[in-house]
Amino acid sequence: MASASNPTPALETRGLTIRFGGHVAVNAVSCAFQPGTLTAIVGPNGAGKTTYFNLISGQLKATAGSVLVDGRDITRLPASARTHRGLGRAFQLTNLFPQLTALENVRLAIQSRAGAGWSMFNIWDTRRDLIEEAEAMLETVHLADKRHLSPKTLSHGDQRKLEVALLMALDPKIYMFDEPTAGMSVDEVPTVLELIHQIKARGDRTILLVEHKMDVVRSLADRIIVLHNGALVADGEPASVIASPIVQEAYLGLEAAHD
Repeated sequence: MASASNPTPALETRGLTIRFGGHVAVNAVSCAFQPGTLTAIVGPNGAGKTTYFNLISGQLKATAGSVLVDGRDITRLPASARTHRGLGRAFQLTNLFPQLTALENVRLAIQSRAGAGWSMFNIWDTRRDLIEEAEAMLETVHLADKRHLSPKTLSHGDQRKLEVALLMALDPKIYMFDEPTAGMSVDEVPTVLELIHQIKARGDRTILLVEHKMDVVRSLADRIIVLHNGALVADGEPASVIASPIVQEAYLGLEAAHD
C-alpha cells in the first residue's frame, strides 16, 4: 500500500521481460516512476531501451512481467486503451494521417482528448476553441507557418517537432520520448528541449526519455537508469550514475567519461 512518503508510482514495471526466440531483449526489468519526475533511459545500441518503451506503451506483448499505471495493471490492454489510461508516446507519423495537414493532425489529437473521437468531420464548425488550441500548439513548436503542409513533406526536424505537438495535444499523465532530438539540426534542438522542460516544470507529469546525448540528459534528468543486454544495471541520480566506472567504461563510452 502506498504511503505519503512512498506514493503510488505513476508508472511501474515489474519483472518486465520479452523474448524473441532464444534472445532475451528485455530481461526482468522492475522500475517505478513517480509523478513529477523525468527519468532518462540510457545504454548502448541494442541495450533494449526502445523495446522497453514498446512493452510499456503496448506495441509489443510481454513474455512475462507486468506494467502498471497508477497502481492498476494494464499489461493486457492494447496500445489504444493504454493511451486512454494516460500513457502518451510520440506518434510515428506514418501511422497518422499523411494526407492531412499538420494542423488537421493536431486538431484530431485535441478532439480525441476532448472525448469527441477521431472523426475529421465532427464538431469543428462549433468548436472554434479547439481549432484555436491546435493553432496555438503549432505556434509553440514553431510550425505555425507550416500548418497547411502534409507531415510527409516536412523536414525530419519539423516532423519531430510535430510529434511533440501531437503528444502535448493529448496531454497524457505520462510522456514517453524516444530520442526526440535525433536527426535534428543544432538550431532545432533547443525548441524541443524547452518544450520538454516546460512539461517537467508543471510538476504533475511523469516523463521517460530515451536519449544518447549526455548533455541533454544532464540538463533535464532527475534520474538515470541504464539498460545493457536488456537488463537494468544502474539506477540513480545523474551525477552518480554518469560518474560510475561501469557506466563510463561499458555503457556510455568516452562521451560520458570526457564530456
